[in-house]
Amino acid sequence: INCTLIAKTTLYSNTQYFLLLFMPSAQDPFREARESTGVQMTEFNGEKIPFVLRLKDLRKTVKDWEAFSSDHPFKVVPHTEEKMRTMRQIPIEMDPPEHTDFRAVVEPIFKRPLDPVYISDMEDLIGSMVSSVLGSGEIDAVHNFALPLQCRALTRLLNMPEQEAKVWEAWGLHALSEGTGLEEYTAKQFARAEREPGEDFFSFLNQAEFRGRKLTHEEKQGIANVTFAGGKDTVINVVSSIVVYMSEHPEALDFLRTDEKLILPACEEFVRYVSPLTAITRTCPHAAKVAEQVVPAGSRVGLCWPSANRDGSVFKNADQIVLDRSPNPHIGFGFGPHNCLGAPHARLVIRTLLKMLCQKVQAIELYSCVPRIEKETSYTRQVGYDQAMVRFS
Repeated sequence: INCTLIAKTTLYSNTQYFLLLFMPSAQDPFREARESTGVQMTEFNGEKIPFVLRLKDLRKTVKDWEAFSSDHPFKVVPHTEEKMRTMRQIPIEMDPPEHTDFRAVVEPIFKRPLDPVYISDMEDLIGSMVSSVLGSGEIDAVHNFALPLQCRALTRLLNMPEQEAKVWEAWGLHALSEGTGLEEYTAKQFARAEREPGEDFFSFLNQAEFRGRKLTHEEKQGIANVTFAGGKDTVINVVSSIVVYMSEHPEALDFLRTDEKLILPACEEFVRYVSPLTAITRTCPHAAKVAEQVVPAGSRVGLCWPSANRDGSVFKNADQIVLDRSPNPHIGFGFGPHNCLGAPHARLVIRTLLKMLCQKVQAIELYSCVPRIEKETSYTRQVGYDQAMVRFS
């Protein structure tokens, strides 16, 4: 579905019909396999990878790191990344105890979003960005709002000068698949931080110790690589999806305004519903079984987050956005030892965006949009938007 064909005049009063246009069936291409066997065989560059689809099976698989290992450099996602980077991403491509110890090294950075001062600063940032687009006419909510929002928010997490966000914006929506120069950039920043140490992310890693020694250059680069690449397109896709959704559902903002406590469950529901990352993979050192399917030794399995987050045996009305959904045991930020380090930051960005939209925006008009479609041999699904022309007022 190409939403650029849908003009402003095509805003139907029939919400359900409109939702079919803007939230196509590609949102859940795993339904049939999930409900029948719980596994879908996929293929990437000739490699067959069974995707685990049900929430219960996925949770069990994720926790069993000995049978389903992350110790496989460049293979964290179905399309291997040897051509996109030269080092192992740390700590995501490791198993305990190394994973546990490296994670402990970097956790102080990723816990910063829990600080009240940090939260206040994020509200000032996102509040000012929302204010700046009010009355500014038609803009692309992806490249002119979600992308700079993600990059500018990241400067807060990494304690970097805000002008660096312009460099990161130039890498596009995905720092590895669309951008170039990430490794060179981070290497230069580590060298700069050696000469002029400060309180930023690069200085922190230069000074950090792992098991009584300094981090190697390759280890620092591996941490930096996943920090910049791991949370970019995912946050952008959720932000753009929220803008498009609110444009067609103005009553949603009215509902959230009734009680600020609704912001928290709404944040979790958008993460569940959009689930922008389709799969993380694990490698089986020995033959293993997932949902009654045998996986040969040396093969990979895919942890399919969006399918688990649409599991009808767990989530009532799973294909609908229920802003006050409770309970909501989604795994949009992963699960188990490898749950997303950046989750506190991403949650804060999303919650703050929702709060500022409630406070400052009366309406969002959608003129046209282009869904961001992930098209693979084995499935096609929407993960967000490549473009969404809107007007905030």
